[in-house]
This record gives sequence, structure tokens and C-alpha cells, in this order.
Amino acid sequence: MKKLLFIISISLLVLAGCGSSGNFEAQTNWEVEDFSYVNQHNEKVSLDDMKGTVWLATFVFTNCTTVCPPMTFNMSDIQKMLVEKGIEDYKIVAFSVDPEVDTPEKLQEYLGNYDVADESKWELLTGYNQADIAGFAADSFKTLVKDDPNSDQVIHGTSFYLVDQNGVVVKNYSGSQDVPKEEIVIDVETLIKDGK
Repeated sequence: MKKLLFIISISLLVLAGCGSSGNFEAQTNWEVEDFSYVNQHNEKVSLDDMKGTVWLATFVFTNCTTVCPPMTFNMSDIQKMLVEKGIEDYKIVAFSVDPEVDTPEKLQEYLGNYDVADESKWELLTGYNQADIAGFAADSFKTLVKDDPNSDQVIHGTSFYLVDQNGVVVKNYSGSQDVPKEEIVIDVETLIKDGK
């Protein structure tokens, strides 16, 4: 009997952690600074455009030879899971950390290397200088963006960030290894439901 009660209580804890009750609990409270950049289609995208939408943010660049390919692959996997669950009201925003190289055309070409379920949800952003993105990343996402003086690579964080409908970073996750994909999908779904 004790074992059965234990199993039931663990099951209830697991269910409570799955967001079935709504009410997303934020782990961070970082306001994203105002921005207006261009995406892979050479269209302006601003923080105002994102208001009212839950989005996943990350930092990548097209010449990256280490962490960006697996990060982008992981993000495309997360999108497939969102599509499978019928979740539609979200965006994926990737800020280039190498904006001098990453033109809209290069970003479009980069995205084309991945099997993305719905490209219309992706905003790969550029149209600023590296000092701007370094400051923006530090202020809004508490992460590092820095040129590697010994190569053409850029040192940057590998997290994924969950941003709420008001432009506030409410949680961050590993984006390259041991990515909690199911947790991210549940968090996106819960945050969308909470906002309705």
C-alpha cells in the first residue's frame, strides 16, 4: 500500500511538472532591449514585432565550425516537436554574432542546410555591427559574444532562451548538449496558454 501511495504521489508530481496546470514559473526576468534588425529575407524585425508572441532565442553564425550546427539542428528538432503538438503561436529568433559576414542571403543559405518544419517561424537576424550585438547579448541575455583574435570564429554562448509575450527572458536552457527538448516544448506551450 505504501508503495502504491508513493507511486501515485510521484505521478502527481510528474504531472504537475508537465505544465498541465498552466501558470508558467519564470526562472529569469531579463528585459530584452529594443531592437530593429533585418532577417534572412531582408525584412525589418523589431522587438515590437515580437510583442504578443512567445519566442525562442539563440546566437549563431554561418561560418561557425563548432557549436552552431548542432545548436541549429537541436532547434529544428524542437520545432518539429512543436509542430507535432499543434503549437503554432511562436517564433524562433537567431541573432548572428558575425554580422559583417552574415548577410541576409548567407543566413537564408545557412537555414537551407537544415530540415526545418516551418521556415516562416524563423527570424535569423543581422544588420548591426559586432560591438552592438556583443552589448545587446550581454545586456538582454547575460551572455558573451567576442571575436576570437586567432581565427575567423566568434566566441559565444550556446544557450536557448525562452522569451515571453512582453519581451522578457523567462528561462534559459542548454542549446548544444543534453538539450531538454521536451521541457522546452512544454514551457513554450504553457507560456502560450498562460498568455491567452
